[in-house]
Amino acid sequence: MSVLSLTDAELAGFAIGLLDLTSLNDLDTEADITALCESAAKAKQLTHVNVAALCIYPRFIPWAKQELQRLGLENVKVATVSNFPHGRNNIEAAVAETQACLAYGADEVDVVFPYQSLLAGDEQVGLQLVQACKHACGPAVLKVIIETGELKSADMIHRASQIAIQAGADFIKTSTGKVPVNATPEAARVMLECIKKADHRVCFKPAGGVKTLADAKDYFRLVETILGDEALTPERFRFGASSLLASLLLVMGHSINTVSPSHY
Repeated sequence: MSVLSLTDAELAGFAIGLLDLTSLNDLDTEADITALCESAAKAKQLTHVNVAALCIYPRFIPWAKQELQRLGLENVKVATVSNFPHGRNNIEAAVAETQACLAYGADEVDVVFPYQSLLAGDEQVGLQLVQACKHACGPAVLKVIIETGELKSADMIHRASQIAIQAGADFIKTSTGKVPVNATPEAARVMLECIKKADHRVCFKPAGGVKTLADAKDYFRLVETILGDEALTPERFRFGASSLLASLLLVMGHSINTVSPSHY
């Protein structure tokens, strides 16, 4: 059954379970991370649904794990970022950052693809960087952010997606949320078509600018059309967002005090 046949309230609850609740503000503190964790706990209390993960800076991982345990949310994953947000082409530095993320206790790492190098015509550094970070991740999930808003053209988005997939990305992700244009349905379609053609399972994460249930529906529709509704699980699909949670809860008839929205 298509998820789009659900009522809006049912669909909002479903979307909460696919959410990487995100706070990547430069001025974040432990208090902000506690507030993020408490937002996830409040959502669970109201809806009986866990968000899929929290996405935060590496230094906050131990604090977040402690707070999630305190709140009874041990099943919520902790994701973090590497080579973020600029997507430099220094492979050794990206690997070292990824290893540090894992040392802090990350379950998932969202690494930024060196998109500026790709735009300059260098395809090899992106391939090698993602391969090296995937090797460093071991069993942890590696999401590769290709920064679609800066790649701009469908051809470049397609090529970055292909390279990330070839290099072993578990997920390909649209955006850092730190540039003027982030996730769009147009970019998502290109990425999903690449995933469909992959010879192994690759997952998808639109991030940045997904703020309402109407936005979420656009991505649900694309995923169902291209990959099938079996791809709409937390293992295969995520939303990267901060303000989306409050919007979804309102659709369900609830309100929640969330942390100040990040660039997501």
